[in-house]
Amino acid sequence: MLAGKRILLIIGGGIAAFKMSELIRLLRKQGAAVTPVLTEAAGHFVTPLTISALAGEKVYTSLFDLTAEAEMGHIQLSRVADLVVVAPATADLMAKMAHGLADDMASTLLLATDTPVLIAPAMNVRMWQHPATQRNIKTLKGDGVAFVGPVEGDMACGEYGPGRMSEPSEILEAITARLKAGPLAGRRVLVTSGPTHEPIDPVRYIANRSSGAQGTAIARALLGLGADVVFVTGPAEVPPPEGVELVRVESAREMLEAVEAALPVDAAVFAAAVADWRVSSASSSKIKKQAGALPALTFAENPDILATVSQRTAGRPALVVGFAAETDDVEANAAAKRLRKGCDWIVANDVSPATGIMGGTENAVVILSDEGAERWPRMSKELVARRLAERVALALA
Repeated sequence: MLAGKRILLIIGGGIAAFKMSELIRLLRKQGAAVTPVLTEAAGHFVTPLTISALAGEKVYTSLFDLTAEAEMGHIQLSRVADLVVVAPATADLMAKMAHGLADDMASTLLLATDTPVLIAPAMNVRMWQHPATQRNIKTLKGDGVAFVGPVEGDMACGEYGPGRMSEPSEILEAITARLKAGPLAGRRVLVTSGPTHEPIDPVRYIANRSSGAQGTAIARALLGLGADVVFVTGPAEVPPPEGVELVRVESAREMLEAVEAALPVDAAVFAAAVADWRVSSASSSKIKKQAGALPALTFAENPDILATVSQRTAGRPALVVGFAAETDDVEANAAAKRLRKGCDWIVANDVSPATGIMGGTENAVVILSDEGAERWPRMSKELVARRLAERVALALA
């Protein structure tokens, strides 16, 4: 998918540098050429020999290497790539980028380049949350620098929180999306995600346990195959992926409005857990608790977003994929839902409490279509997303 593309990979001095061996392997497997640059600090975590052997190319380390300057000046080196990737992007490297410093090979290349830049930050949680780093992030995004991650997780220092570098596979997806390479290049795909919140009064609402993890993973996987993704999300726990056309909503009615505004699209994947009902007359003031008296709530049915899009006579996506979160008779209920809604595929899963799937990190799905039932084993939501995105690409080919 990346055949003919050249990546200038700047490896920063963090413990996550050891993961660059895997990223280089993945990039070369996709047909990309990788030109590696190591900062002085990176050399304490990975050796130039290792990186050179994996990349199959010379590793650049010093701004004052006269032999390298004779072969390819650092200005030219900064401009011959299709994409500059900085991973791990340490707090120090990000600060240099934000303030235009150029005191070593890596920072000079970054200041001299006119090539798009993608960075994968990696640092201690306190460093990530520090006001100085947050100011630098704002500056870099304003300069057009793209980000992948960081994510929350355990760190080498023993702390937990945001600042952990995205995995090499996720960085690969972001690179592919940035270069618009892959089987979905030129395709526009809509993804809905997360729960909806249906207000009872200004401080209370009806919701469900969806974290938005599966929808976010699907959007990221579609980006990784080159699609332009419109991501309509309710108030999810999981942050949206970088690189999507993001539309935030609260209620089911807002989600329907956003979905219809996004059409036409080539495919639509409805992974959101939309509330079936809403309070018909939400109170404009907080409902006060009264001893011995319970408030009477009258419910109304929410719009059926999946059915509305599936049954369009004009502007229907070529492929409409729904989700069925069931607790009993999963396949039978999902099959009936597919016929009732009119969608092409239903992705069914068992969300009964014992599975731990709702809000968890894994999923076990069955894909129901005209061809029958395709049962997938339990796996991470990221892997489910990748397999589903590949299936979408095949269907649209």
